[in-house]
Parts: sequence; C-alpha cells; structure tokens
Amino acid sequence: MPHDHHQGSGSPELLAPAGSPEALTAAVAAGADAVYLAGRRFGARHYAANFSDEELRSAVDYAHLRGVRVYVTVNTLVRDAELPDVARYLLWLYGIGADAVLVQDTGVASLAREVVPDLPLHASTQMTIHNRDGVARAAREGFSRVVLARELTLAEIEGIAEDAEARRVGIEVFAHGALCYCYSGQCLLSSVIGGRSGNRGMCAQPCRKPYRLVIAETDDYGRPQDLRAVPAGGRYLLSTRDLCVYPRLDLLARSPVASLKIEGRMRSAEYVATVTSIYRRALDAIAAGEAWSPSREDMRDLALAFNREFTEGYLLGALEIMARDRPGNRGILLGTVAGYDPRRQEATVRLTGDIVPRPGDGLAFCTDDPDEDVGAVVRGTPAVRRGTVRLSVPAPVGVSARVFLTRSADLEERAKRVMEKPLQPLPLDVTVVWEDGTPCLEAVVDPSGGDPLRVRYRPDLRMEPARSRPLTPDQIAEQLGKTGGTPFAIRRMDLRYPGGLFAPLGELNRVRRTFLERVEDAVLAARRPGPDAVRAARERTEAAIAGMERPTGLHPEPRPPSVSVYTDSLEGAVAAVRGGARTVYLEPCTPATRGLLEEAAAVCREGGADLIWKWPSITRRGFLDAAAPLLPSLYEAGVRGVMVSGLGAADAVRRAEPRMNLYGAAGLNLWNRRTAAELAGLFLRCTASPELPAADLAGLAESAGSTPELEVLVQGNIEAMVTEDRLATAVAGEEFLGLQDQRNRVFPLRCDGEGRTYIANAVETCLIDRLPRIAGMGIDAVAIDARGRGPRYAGDMARLYRAGIDAVARGDPGILPGLKDEVKRRALGGITGGHFVRGIEE
Repeated sequence: MPHDHHQGSGSPELLAPAGSPEALTAAVAAGADAVYLAGRRFGARHYAANFSDEELRSAVDYAHLRGVRVYVTVNTLVRDAELPDVARYLLWLYGIGADAVLVQDTGVASLAREVVPDLPLHASTQMTIHNRDGVARAAREGFSRVVLARELTLAEIEGIAEDAEARRVGIEVFAHGALCYCYSGQCLLSSVIGGRSGNRGMCAQPCRKPYRLVIAETDDYGRPQDLRAVPAGGRYLLSTRDLCVYPRLDLLARSPVASLKIEGRMRSAEYVATVTSIYRRALDAIAAGEAWSPSREDMRDLALAFNREFTEGYLLGALEIMARDRPGNRGILLGTVAGYDPRRQEATVRLTGDIVPRPGDGLAFCTDDPDEDVGAVVRGTPAVRRGTVRLSVPAPVGVSARVFLTRSADLEERAKRVMEKPLQPLPLDVTVVWEDGTPCLEAVVDPSGGDPLRVRYRPDLRMEPARSRPLTPDQIAEQLGKTGGTPFAIRRMDLRYPGGLFAPLGELNRVRRTFLERVEDAVLAARRPGPDAVRAARERTEAAIAGMERPTGLHPEPRPPSVSVYTDSLEGAVAAVRGGARTVYLEPCTPATRGLLEEAAAVCREGGADLIWKWPSITRRGFLDAAAPLLPSLYEAGVRGVMVSGLGAADAVRRAEPRMNLYGAAGLNLWNRRTAAELAGLFLRCTASPELPAADLAGLAESAGSTPELEVLVQGNIEAMVTEDRLATAVAGEEFLGLQDQRNRVFPLRCDGEGRTYIANAVETCLIDRLPRIAGMGIDAVAIDARGRGPRYAGDMARLYRAGIDAVARGDPGILPGLKDEVKRRALGGITGGHFVRGIEE
C-alpha cells in the first residue's frame, strides 16, 4: 500500500473533487495529485452523482494507472444498525486499493482501525478539529491526515505544526470553493428545520436562504416581545463568499500544509478541469522557483467557473467572509443596461471591460433584489458598437441593471480541451530475449507512489525458423512497441533478437496486448493489499460484525434519570438547583471568571448539585491557554467537571487537572455504540446526538456496561449552528436577537464568551411526555437548555421535569399531559418532539 502524503515533502499535494466519473477524468487530466470521491453510501454529499461500486473500482484503477491517489469519503455519522455494512464497505475499499478513507464518525474510525489497520485514515473537516490538542489526538489514534476546520488561520496552523505529536500527521486545508457558515460537523440547521441532516450528507443549504435580523425585549422566560427588524447589510445573512487562496498560493506552498483541497463534488467536470489546471500550473511554477505572481486571466477564469464573490477566507485573515446581498453565482461583470426595447425584447448594454459576449454564453441581469434577476443565453454573435452591445432578454430589465457573464462558452471549450489532452503515459523499459524461439518480455515500470516494478512474461508463442522472409528486428520492434489505447509508452526497448525467425504479425500483436495487460495488472496490484492481507482483514471484519450482532445481554433497569440544566448566569444556576437539577452546566455569556465559577459551585454544593463548567463548542488556542490554568484551583473550590464538545479540549482538561471529571456535549456527535465505547475511558457522561430517534437511543443505552453515562437533551431550543461570523455582536446590548425566515419562524441567537454566534432552532424541543420511554431505556440524565432564557425558565423547567420524573417513578404518568401544557406555556416558538419522535430523512 502507498504511503500517505505528509508535510515536508515539497510542494503541497493538489487534491481535487470528483463527484462523478466525468469529474474524475477532468481532475486527472488537469493535474491533480489526488482526488476525493464517494460511493453511493456513507458520503457527505448525498446529492452528488457519486460512484457505483463498479465505477468506484474502475475509478481507483484509472487514477492509479496515472499516478493519482484516491481518497474515499466515508464521512457521515452512522447508526448502530449500519455498522456491519460500514465494516464490509471498509474491507471492500481496502481490497480495491483506495489510498485512504475520510471519516467523521469516531466509531467508524475505531472500526477502520480494527478491521483494516493498513488503510490510511483521514479525519474529515466534519470532525471539527480546530486546535493543537485535537490534531495531536488524531495522530495518536492512527490518523495520517487531518482536514482542519476552515475557520483556522495560517498562523494557528503553523503553531499546530510546531507540536511534535501533531507533526506526525499531514495537515490538509481547503483552498478553493464553497465555505460553510457553520463549523463543519456542528451544523444541525438543515436537520432541525426539515429533517435533512448535513451529518448524513443531505444538507438542504438553509444558509443560502433570506433572513431578517430581529431584536426585542424579553419576558420573564426569555421570549421576545415586539420584534423589530434591524439592518444587517443584506437579506442573505448566512450566505458566505467562495474561498479562493490562488492570489497567495506562494505563501501556502511554503507553509506546513501537506494538501490543498478544492471543494466541489457538486460541480461540473468543466469546473473541476478549470480550477484544478489553474492551481496546478501555479503550484508547478512556484515549485520550480519561478518568480510567480497571480495572473489576472487565471483569476477571471476562476471567477467565470463559479463564484459568490471570492474571499481569502479565515485561513489568510480576510476581513470579509460574507456575501449577504445574494447567495448565487456572480460570474463576472459584463456591463450595465443603458436601455431596453420592449418590442424587440432587447437590452442595450454598455460594456465595462474587455469581455465581449459570444454565442452560448449565459447572462444574468441583476438588480438589488436577487428574486428579480433575469437570465438569458446569448444567441448569435452580438456586434459591439461604441462600447455597447444589444442582447436579447426574455423579460423587461431596468436601466442601470448590472449584467453578469455567468457561463462562458469559451471557458467551457478550453476546459474540454484540458479534459481531452493526452495524459502523461507511464514509461516502460522493455527487454526482449528469445529462449528456444520464444520471445520473453520483461518490463521495468516506475509507477508514482511505489518502487520500480519488474514484470516478466513468457508467451505461448514459439517463433519458427523462417523458410524465406524472416522478420527483421525493426518489424518486431514496431509490433511490440505499439502502446496506443494503454496508459504506457515504451521509453527504451532492448531487443536481443537472434534473427532468422518468423511468426505472423497478428501473433506478435497478441503477445504485446497480453504483455501490456500483465504490466497493467502488476501496476494495479502494487497499489492493492496482497491476498494474505485481504484474507486477514476479512477475518477481522467477520469477527467485528459477529460482535456487533451478538446480543449484549444488557437490558438496563428502568430508572428515573436525574435532571441537568444548561445556564449562562449565576442566577440561572440558583434557580435550576432550587427546581431540582442535580447537574448545572454553566457557560457564561462573557468570559468566565474564577470568582463566578467558585460562587456557582458553592450554590450547587449547598443544593446537592454538581457544577460543571461548560466550555464553548469551539476552543481555539487562546481560550485553552486562558482556561486550562484555572482548573486546579476550581477543582479545589468544588467545580466537579468540565463539559467539552471536542476530544482536543478533553485532552487539555485532563492534562491541566487529571482529577476533573469530563462531560461530553452534543458536539461530540455520539451516534453509535462504537463511538460510546471510544469515549468511555475519557468521559464520565456524554450527551447523545439530538438527531437520534428513540430506537437508536435505546440501543445506545443497552451498551451502558462499556460506555459513559448517557444524557439526552429533552428541553430547549436545540443549538443548530456555531459560526465565527460575529452577526450577534453587531447589535450588542439587546435582550433578544434572532433570525426571522420567510415563514416568520424566529431562530434565537446568542454569543459565547469569545463573541462567536450560535443559532438555535426556532421551535423548542419538549420530551416531557416521553419520560416513560426515556426512563425505560435506562437513560442516566435528561438535560434542559436554558441558556439565554433567564433564571425563571431554568427553575420552572427543572421543576416541571423533576415532577414528571417523580410521577413516572411512582407509576403515575397521567399527569404528563398537564405538565406538557405547562411547558408549552413557557416555550419559545412552540414545541416539537424533534428527531426523538420523527427521526431524520433518509
């Protein structure tokens, strides 16, 4: 099996997307070092064309014969019932020679290490790895590469690369394409709105929809009163620009980054060809030591391929990430409308640059309202007169409307030429010797990513002494040297022909074809594991599957769960404890101080509860450096644990204060028993993913013998997004901030202590009437999210759930409908049973 690509190996790897077989061909032709793609299962781009099993096998072979690596995405979160299929799929990918798999699910990573330990593992950006501790943990867990969160800066990446453990893995970053508004792997917005989970590859992209920023005063339960809209710089408040690091590619080429990734598995083959070829040429020029500078023509072609306006991203410290005015492709500005003839349905356009539209080009006539944009296709060859051109438009357009070229026929033709250009063949050095009249062939081939191979072939052809016209060396060399239609070219041929022999030329052609097939098979076999390795992997896979399918024998006793409350204030902690909470997760909305946490710990201790310091979902280096040193004294003061959303943060806690208990937040994406088992040695308690339906939660609880305590979020507006966009800080000081969509649903916003914006579901989860089922599963704790809702909400909800649990324990569930009504009267946006009841769309 080939080695993975690490930093320090010269120019960074150029990694291109392949959402279809056509895009794969384009990526290889355009010069990608590697491609990433998915089969029809377990990939985070469900709506891409993707590859059937047969197409995937062929894709790996096609790429390997051309020196290109193939990384397969297995980067969705996985249910327990799917784990046997994942194990079989990993085995199959290993057998066909995939160079690596990208994973999100901690349990899937564990399974891969068990069944196919020789198959390199890449940590998907969906794992939300964003600090040195997270990268170091990935290295210890056998990952050979980490795709970092897109929000990290190059300075942070360079800091990570200084760590000895972190240097053991290759660092991959996104270089071009779409940006997610939310930290990848932490986004539930599509899921909570419509059941289409981004963690299952089915994101409906609600971030590209229009929203209004609204403010209000609040009532005693943190609910908005008299909403008012405030200006926020556009209607598409969550719509990001597209990333483009091309102008500063030389800076990244000198960085510790091992791989530069082009986003775009939903894009066309022409897009892949255009973008990959531009980055390839630039990287080659930089590696050759040329005085490279970004080309205006290349930037124009990148913009024509697709753009929502470009940004250099968080990676390179761009000040502007967002494109709030419109969410779609901008193309490039062609000109402005100077007049419109309704009779001819023609617009007169004053050109602003040197681009002239040509037949087949796509145009967009744009006003300030994207809903009123008009699209058109250029028919015929427009004539330019004094800097203006007349263009047919299917609907009236106003004077001063801007005209954008959104599809370039010329660029597509050039992309097709890239895709059609002959690929660099693998050179063969061939020796032919005759043994008893049989031409025996040997080839030496030096495939990319491996040691030189020697392939010997003794055909079943015996050449006879010629009666009249023996074959000449030139004739034999001509027949044996043809390689058309194969990925090879004969570089040298050593023909040791004794002379005087004859065979039909058709027979020599047959020998050549068979020989080249043998060489091809050998090159491909060198990129695959051997039969013994596959057999051993199959045995491990079968054993793992048998272990999954074996009854656990664990049926947890129904027991009343304890009540936990998330709050952001000392007053909220006081109210939660008085309401009956036994665990309080305190995440102050301003930077936490030792005094506040110590005071809250004292309140909890007096009320018989544990205070847990909840850290933000994202813990960058600055936060860890400030927070970790506080832990020893906080432990002595009675803070009983820290709740984290990432394994890197967990390691930082454990290193700073080993006595501190660890609690896992929903951001850990606990979906299956394998993940639970991986977390068991580190965490006292973990929160199950709020995307799991009841049946899956019951399965998790059954494995309680080897897992942490299990907690379920039962009440509150579920946290759906966390972003570095400081949208909420734009209106500082208001009691309530929210996003209102076109259906008038209001999604609450809040900030963490570092100013990051969090977006919650517009409808409040309420599972108080499901407490009998939850208690029957043996769930250890139920959690209420009262952040941003004030102390009265925290206290009342704790009291209501405590009453419901007590009623279930004494066999009196009849009071639950009344308690549900009480919850509904205090809810924000109504109530829902959420995924616990309805599951997610499959």
